[in-house]
Amino acid sequence: MEQPVRRWLVDISGWNPSEDEFSSLVSLLPQHEHSAISRFIKFEDRKRAYVSRLLQYSLVHEVLGIHFHKIIINRTIEGKPYLKNGQDMLMNFNFNVSHHGNYVGIVSEPVCPVGLDIVSIHIPRHEPALELVKNFSSYFTNLEWGKIMNAGSSDDIFSDFLRCWSLKEAFVKALGAGLGYGLHRLEFHHNNWTHISVYIDGMKSTEWRFWHFKIDNLHFATVAKGPPGASESNQRTLMQVATKEELNTIHPHDQFIFRTVEDLISVFLREKGLADEFNLL
Repeated sequence: MEQPVRRWLVDISGWNPSEDEFSSLVSLLPQHEHSAISRFIKFEDRKRAYVSRLLQYSLVHEVLGIHFHKIIINRTIEGKPYLKNGQDMLMNFNFNVSHHGNYVGIVSEPVCPVGLDIVSIHIPRHEPALELVKNFSSYFTNLEWGKIMNAGSSDDIFSDFLRCWSLKEAFVKALGAGLGYGLHRLEFHHNNWTHISVYIDGMKSTEWRFWHFKIDNLHFATVAKGPPGASESNQRTLMQVATKEELNTIHPHDQFIFRTVEDLISVFLREKGLADEFNLL
């Protein structure tokens, strides 16, 4: 079995399938995934949703060796994807996906619940950035809000706002609780976006680890990793106990690896025995 830790990123900005090609590819996914993709109006959003699903099936196939047609991926009520079958291989295996801007990503862990959030620092032009940021002040503590508002220029403030939001989002996604959890309960401390720690309801947690990465000048990613017992809403109970060593371990695959859409599709088609029937790449 492959090492179950994965950090994958896909840049979709250069992938431009025709509508017919795209529809053919979507049709190869399980039926219940189709509506989750087609519900988006904009084609770019449908592309992100498709690549997100493709990454999930590709990761499970590579790590656990399950054939694509046998993989069953469901979602919790809050929307976190999980593998319904294959628990006998890795009882605590879990993964999380995110997409924003040019990138779609996925992360996985064998023991600890994991969350991923990608943010694109796209400065809004339809309304002042400061006015947009102020609409979200209630989600931050006084300390966090003070640091955001004193970040510098309007663009700096907007960037710090999104990056701090990414920390909170990754935590909640690892928890599997949804935004109803109450982001104001979380207070993040960091040293220039390293050595990140979280205070939950005013108490410092020693059970969570965070990594914040710069993908490029306009995109950042946060990975959150916590104790199995924290993932209360996951329909599959994470039973293994995460040791402090496991929480702190840096695995060989902890750094993000770039994959291409074409490569993922090629493997997908080959494993499904359809490589000769599709000329889509």
